[in-house]
Amino acid sequence: MTKTALKITIAGMVFLARFETAAAPKTCAAFAKLLPMKSKVIHVRWSGEGVWIPFGDDHFEVGYENATSHPAPGQFILYPGGLSEAEILLAYGGVAFSSKVGQLAGNHFITITKGLDQLPELGRTVLWKGSQTILIEST
Repeated sequence: MTKTALKITIAGMVFLARFETAAAPKTCAAFAKLLPMKSKVIHVRWSGEGVWIPFGDDHFEVGYENATSHPAPGQFILYPGGLSEAEILLAYGGVAFSSKVGQLAGNHFITITKGLDQLPELGRTVLWKGSQTILIEST
């Protein structure tokens, strides 16, 4: 069974979060296998106020569940791959999830529960200072 509590550290900012296991069980289970996950986030190109982790051609075989094109601030979505490259996006403000091929939908699978007040600073940091380290781990 997937633990639901997560600690996410980005650019020295700490967020607490939870998996959305009831709404996106396959996505949560697939991502939980990657934990702890250390990577880089970069600012989105087409989607608005968000940061993302590109996975390139590494696709997630989870299909669509709890999919949205408009995640709220503090919501992580996973695009499993297909029309565009696989990726994870974290909204820090308004997002209309898109790529060079047009609008996409991603599986909402993680929600930040503490630290939402830091999201505007996170967005400014990644936008103006470039890629930042992200560490996602179970608590």
